[in-house]
Amino acid sequence: MSIEILTLLFFGSLLFFLLLGLPLAFVLGGVSVVFLYFTWGFDSFYMVVSQISGTMASFTLVAIPLFVFMAMVLERTGVAKDLYRMMHLWFGGLRGGLALGTLAICAVFAAMVGISGAAVVAMGTIALPSMLERGYDRKMALGVINTGGGWGILIPPSILMILYALITGVSVGQMFAAGIMPGVLLMVLTSIYIVVRANLQPHLAPALPKEDRGTWPEKLRALRAVLLPIGVVVMVLGSIIGGITTPTEAAAMGVLGALISAAVYGELKWSVMQDAAIRTFKLTGMIMWILFAAHAFSAAYQSMGAQALIEGLIQYIPGGPWGIIIAMMVIIFFLAMVLDPVGIMLITLPVFMPIVKSLGFDPIWFGILFVINMEIGYKTPPFGFNLFYLKGVVPPGITMKDIYTSVIPFVLIEILAIAIIMIFPEIATWLPDQFF
Repeated sequence: MSIEILTLLFFGSLLFFLLLGLPLAFVLGGVSVVFLYFTWGFDSFYMVVSQISGTMASFTLVAIPLFVFMAMVLERTGVAKDLYRMMHLWFGGLRGGLALGTLAICAVFAAMVGISGAAVVAMGTIALPSMLERGYDRKMALGVINTGGGWGILIPPSILMILYALITGVSVGQMFAAGIMPGVLLMVLTSIYIVVRANLQPHLAPALPKEDRGTWPEKLRALRAVLLPIGVVVMVLGSIIGGITTPTEAAAMGVLGALISAAVYGELKWSVMQDAAIRTFKLTGMIMWILFAAHAFSAAYQSMGAQALIEGLIQYIPGGPWGIIIAMMVIIFFLAMVLDPVGIMLITLPVFMPIVKSLGFDPIWFGILFVINMEIGYKTPPFGFNLFYLKGVVPPGITMKDIYTSVIPFVLIEILAIAIIMIFPEIATWLPDQFF
């Protein structure tokens, strides 16, 4: 059977079972195993087992349940509420100040938890009612929470970056370092947009009246709210960048910081620890199945010789190497509208990564572009996860249409950020080169 027909059958089968609503990890792994058996026979399974055993022996994997557990514990503390009170006092006097403060809190959360969604739920519960009550345009408020909530997968530590590193073989530490400056870039671009828009259209994001801005003693007391979050960030990122720990060991430092935070807020209880442990167990189990599916898919695709077919088709894309990278970004962008980020990694990375390396591009740099695209996917209709997280906590008067339309300018900002990082790759590669 020709490689063209095999490729058509392979991806057709994947699409068919996905449309039936079956879990992606099981569809990808199951279809891959079936195609391996009928193309190479039973012996092909040894190749999958060999790849999986190598991954399972990786010390890096330990970081995943640790970072997940850290996020689950931090979700239950009062960190978000105290942070918002502090930002409310310090930024409220500016036009768009509450929106800027919400972005800053989202960035702090991103540097603590490593997943998307935690900041969306926290700020949707705490910041959104406050902004709406003080006359903020609902689309501005929703868009700010949606875009800031997605930074958890870009600003390290990031579980998605760990998975990217495991699938592609790059360094987790380098990926973490590479995500810092692009994260700052996104925060700066989004903040500029909010400030400009708030000054051109003051009714969208008004400043707080003087009586709501707080006194200087109140502001100074409120600064205590940042001590624990900064402590957690320093324990995780500081220990990695300072060369004290590996990224995996830093995850344990993050868990320690989360437990200290929970103790300070009086949430270090058996019920909290039990709930966090069970949720961590479930999520980690799913990730393990995803890794199995990734290896099975990679083995099946390579054994069919489809890599050569894809590389041949890629040559017809106009624009040379840069045209190919842009085409990949466009493909990932549209996939992100309908698939979850991990599923996109499983489907695209085994195909794209060899091509990226053969074209001479840095896989760390490409990884940052990939993660930002995944971040866009979290907030783009119809199936962006953050859209549904936010819908679950908004007041009754806000519709799904409001949430969908609120993200448009913020998606354009992230596309601009991707373009800037493509033009100036040092934004993503300078820190990894310095520290590793």
